[in-house]
Amino acid sequence: MPLLLSLETSSTVCSVALHRNEQLLGASELQIEKSHSSHITVMINQLVENCGAELKQIDAIAVSGGPGSYTGLRIGSATAKGICYALDKPLISVSTLHSLALQVIKATPNPEQYLFCPMLDARRMEVYTCLLDHELNEVLPIEPVVLTAESFNENLQSKQIIFFGSGAGKFKQYQEGNPNALFIDDVMLSAKPVGELAMRKYEQGLFEDVAYYEPFYLKDVYNTGSTKQA
Repeated sequence: MPLLLSLETSSTVCSVALHRNEQLLGASELQIEKSHSSHITVMINQLVENCGAELKQIDAIAVSGGPGSYTGLRIGSATAKGICYALDKPLISVSTLHSLALQVIKATPNPEQYLFCPMLDARRMEVYTCLLDHELNEVLPIEPVVLTAESFNENLQSKQIIFFGSGAGKFKQYQEGNPNALFIDDVMLSAKPVGELAMRKYEQGLFEDVAYYEPFYLKDVYNTGSTKQA
């Protein structure tokens, strides 16, 4: 049974998890800003030891690949690649928005009745977002969006949408009284769903090229161009 180590560093949350096959063996999380670089290797070593395993026994390393914080993604990818190089293990990248959505989908009764819209805060009225069905198929692709009162109007007319994530509160003010717009607070990023999605990729042999892998930043950190309004 494969043993997977998963990392989530794309936001202020620094999270690591260890899965054996479908089973979560353990996880460690910190919600302290700018703690990633100084804590992540300690968290990894402690987690592996606490789960009664050794780093050399890990079959693959999974990382939350973005979008998200530029610095956080760099730290996560560099840590994951370093372990892959040191242990000669494969690297798996998982969409940050998909892993965030998985938590909500699993907790929602009859999820096929809804669409799911994870939103990550990208400052001001901008979010990184996408629109997903209950099987994580993208109805709308991952993109940066400047929210307005008209955002997602067409989709909201046809189906109830559940909005969540660090950027969802920005959109709530536009949807007061709309029965098709549902909001869930306090859904945090975590390495736990990263590991679940990574296990599916591991079984299919969907690995990254460790030498050339880069996170999905979505936008150039220095880009000053316009952003789509949904």
